[in-house]
Amino acid sequence: MRGLPFAKGHGTGNDFVIVPDPEGRIELTAETVARLCDRRRGLGGDGLLRVVRTPGSDWFMDYRNADGSYAEMCGNGVRVYARYLVESGLAAGPRLRIQTSVGPVDAVVGPDAVAVELPLPTVYGTSRALVSGVDIGGTVVTCGNPNLVCRVDDPGKLDLTAAPVLDAEAFPAGANVEFVGPTEVDGDGLRVRMRVVERGVGETLSCGSGACAVAAAVLAEAGRGHGTVVVETPGGPLSVTLADGRNTLTGPAVIVATGELRLP
Repeated sequence: MRGLPFAKGHGTGNDFVIVPDPEGRIELTAETVARLCDRRRGLGGDGLLRVVRTPGSDWFMDYRNADGSYAEMCGNGVRVYARYLVESGLAAGPRLRIQTSVGPVDAVVGPDAVAVELPLPTVYGTSRALVSGVDIGGTVVTCGNPNLVCRVDDPGKLDLTAAPVLDAEAFPAGANVEFVGPTEVDGDGLRVRMRVVERGVGETLSCGSGACAVAAAVLAEAGRGHGTVVVETPGGPLSVTLADGRNTLTGPAVIVATGELRLP
């Protein structure tokens, strides 16, 4: 890895190591990803974005969790990925299409925010999470990846030092678990507070796909088939709009550093 260019970016505090590999020559093992994402001995990040071209010359987001495990989708990650493509000159923008493991994602890169159209969330069934000995019920939502949205009185009072224990039958590959406070009316939309524990990472400051899952669950609970939900994460607000068969996630995404890796 010595001499390999890298970038570092984040979306509302959800941070990523970015490894440009246009020709697809780098083989990233789980161990290597974990080392790069290590906050004390590596660059540090909630995940890693490998920037690689597809055979059709589109850009593909190869995303891994901080522990090196595979993940189908990352809402904040694809927004940071889009920002990197434009700022590095790899794509003209402001509109571009990015290939992901769950299909193409359309992005619009603005000066302050990046908006992406993600897979429509599907709300189905219920399950439970054991959180520091407390049993909490939740709604199962998929947004290209599995999520469990749990209603609580105050997300800030939860002890999330240990990973939630999930039903292995309901979530054989694990899931992101979102803890959501009471719903507030915000103009024509809704607003909620969220904390999230991401599989393969732990608690993070924000989660884009998790915010989409929360928005879908909150709108369904309110009896609304569409609308906008502002999801207040510890890292800042994200806006999710579900309307006309589209799921649009909007929020800031910035590149904070570029450099050259010196890991052996």
